[in-house]
Amino acid sequence: MSSSSSRSLRSCASAALGAFAALGVTVALTAAGPALAKDAAPAGAKPTIVLVHGAFADASSWNGVAGELRGKGYPVVAVANPLRSVSGDARYTASLLDKIAGPVVLVGHSYGGSVISNAATGNARVKALVYVSAFAPEQGESVVELAGKFPGSTLGEALAAPVPLPEGGVDLYIDQDKFRNQFAADVKPDAARLMAVGQRPVAEAALKEPSQGTAWKDHPVYFVYGAADKNIPPAAMAWMAERAHARRTVVIPNASHVPMVSHAHEVAALIETAAKSAD
Repeated sequence: MSSSSSRSLRSCASAALGAFAALGVTVALTAAGPALAKDAAPAGAKPTIVLVHGAFADASSWNGVAGELRGKGYPVVAVANPLRSVSGDARYTASLLDKIAGPVVLVGHSYGGSVISNAATGNARVKALVYVSAFAPEQGESVVELAGKFPGSTLGEALAAPVPLPEGGVDLYIDQDKFRNQFAADVKPDAARLMAVGQRPVAEAALKEPSQGTAWKDHPVYFVYGAADKNIPPAAMAWMAERAHARRTVVIPNASHVPMVSHAHEVAALIETAAKSAD
């Protein structure tokens, strides 16, 4: 971009800000949110809640939960999880954690559980881990391995044709026509259709990658999942919660794989329990 073009863009931006000011609108260049690492977190400040979505979802899947938590004064960050590899996604999340001052409660959904298990390893500022219909792998375990440990997952038969990646490997999507029944059966049909359209693909290799981090061994752990999950067998999540010595496990009757969408209040309540316990 030429310097004249850059000056033009800056001029347009300044003019737009001036117009808002003239209308009496306050424009915040830095939105209210978590304190950056270079800043000191205020004494007694509530922990920042960092939400990590899983495969076939995006950060908007946390909207209901984030709204409840922000309404109670918690700073919230919903990570745009790359869904490329467990190790890479964990490094990305860890780098974001480094920019946040003060204590953090780290929350992962589905595949995001593997990500937070790695991202929080060795980070003393992470005060609790919350697994929302999520994987909590032991070192060397993969998502695929854990999902197949108990019967009940229908994910394989719901996948659309793989999409080849330029660098090799494939991306995976859930077939839009099968999305609601498999992934979000207790979400209203119109909302589930939009989720299906906007789903983020996951690299198949990420689901097969052995996990290395086991942050659940040295952080307080909380679990919440649906009893009607068709993605991760509920028996698998019960087993992982017990193995991780979860301080509290909430099982929501008839809930699907996305309780943070269909039961945002219950999920937010457990996250707040974890946050208060971390004080």
